[in-house]
Amino acid sequence: MNLMRPGQRTAGRVRVRVGCVRVLVCVVLLCQAQEALGDASSPAAAQQKSLRRAYLGLDKCNACVGTSACKKLFKDHVRFDWWMSPGQAVPLDERQSFLGNLTDDLQSWRPTLLSFLSSPRQHRLSDLFICGSSGRRRPCSIEAVLRATPRFQRWKHSHLLLPHMVQGLAPPLLRCPSQRLLDRVVRRYAEVVDVGSLQMKHFTEKDKLRLLYTLAVNQHPLVLQMFPSTEGWPFPRYHGACGRLMVSTSSRPLSGLYGASVEQRADAAYQLIQLSQGLDSNSLGFRLYYTRLDEDMFGLLEDGRLLISDASTIGVIDLVQGFPPDPPSPSGPDEDIFSCLGQGAPTCARAPPCGSVRPSQSFTMLCRHLLPKLLPARERQAGHEVGSDVPLLLRVCADPSQPDWKILWAVQALMDALRPLRPCSQDYAYRFPECRYNQAY
Repeated sequence: MNLMRPGQRTAGRVRVRVGCVRVLVCVVLLCQAQEALGDASSPAAAQQKSLRRAYLGLDKCNACVGTSACKKLFKDHVRFDWWMSPGQAVPLDERQSFLGNLTDDLQSWRPTLLSFLSSPRQHRLSDLFICGSSGRRRPCSIEAVLRATPRFQRWKHSHLLLPHMVQGLAPPLLRCPSQRLLDRVVRRYAEVVDVGSLQMKHFTEKDKLRLLYTLAVNQHPLVLQMFPSTEGWPFPRYHGACGRLMVSTSSRPLSGLYGASVEQRADAAYQLIQLSQGLDSNSLGFRLYYTRLDEDMFGLLEDGRLLISDASTIGVIDLVQGFPPDPPSPSGPDEDIFSCLGQGAPTCARAPPCGSVRPSQSFTMLCRHLLPKLLPARERQAGHEVGSDVPLLLRVCADPSQPDWKILWAVQALMDALRPLRPCSQDYAYRFPECRYNQAY
């Protein structure tokens, strides 16, 4: 005889049904997990994952840039040609950079640039050099060799990045390393969890090795982090790195303007000078200057704004603390494995010493190498187009034998001559405020 009340029997049936539903859901989820695991563990999927890791340089980390963009890459929030084709072979070309797309919400995509610290060939040469320096058979553990070096041991036991710890490294960023500059390198380093501290107490050994390796091979990603575009600096935005590949804002090449209208080229020439003035004199008290100059260093955004797309040859001088005496010659005691990794050889070209950098150096390079390409000779001779005094001003500012004051005067006069030629675009009125308030426009 069933002594349960009707309400109790109904509650019992509800509990049984809920229990069955839970069991069914668990079975479905378990089957899906096993199916996904089977797909991921298949030989083809495992091989593709291994190829991707090798292509990115993750198999050699922590001799790499970082891992902050790896999640975006493996979740397909960063896409580029063969990455989205599972059966396609890894490219074997020597491209150091290529275009891709980046998203934050899987709905809107924006173009981005993906680039390696060095070309694949230079990376191979550097890795071979590292293995050879240890006396071990090749291939070897790149990370193990670098960890055993005296330089890294100094980094390992220090909570501050001190000038003697970077002495002998080739990048121009480190030719005049004041303590204030090195503090900024650490404080703005975006590949660690706790960004903002000038001490490296929160850095793991892996973090320190990545920072040292990046400084030795190519300063470009660090300059983008130290002087971010969000604070008005003319550099691409840094979106992170995965292995030896970094992700940043893409731009069009400056050389695409050589056949454009006089107005567009005059605007680009004006921006080049204005941009260089901002690097030379800014509120932070750092003088950023060019050590090498060509059109590949610069790029154009969609609205025509100019930026420095390659910061690997930008030198920095601290105008507040000054700079220490020039380091010893490359054959001195500071020469080691890290000295010239970016060029794949134990000897490499180095930036000029700090004391030889003139206030007019960047402008002289501009007037010699880039501005004549934007202002061709036949148009400079037509006085009604760009002004009859422009050829003379270019000759003055391109002549390094002239005193600094005269070169800087010629540069300012050149800006005055180019300013009226700039276009007044209604689409980008924020770039040309003078068009709104000056009746001459």
